[in-house]
Amino acid sequence: MCRPVRCDVCGRTTWAGCGQHIDQVKAQVPPSQWCDGNHTAAEKSAHQPPRQRFELWR
Repeated sequence: MCRPVRCDVCGRTTWAGCGQHIDQVKAQVPPSQWCDGNHTAAEKSAHQPPRQRFELWR
């Protein structure tokens, strides 16, 4: 089942799940608040979480 989630890039609503119920999720969200997923490379890179360092303990 699909559910509404927050887009990490723009903060608007998108979906997560199986993909078969996207229309049901979209029906719950005003069109102005829906993320269409069309983000530029610059937008995507600006919102990437910082990479975590992996350290070996001695």
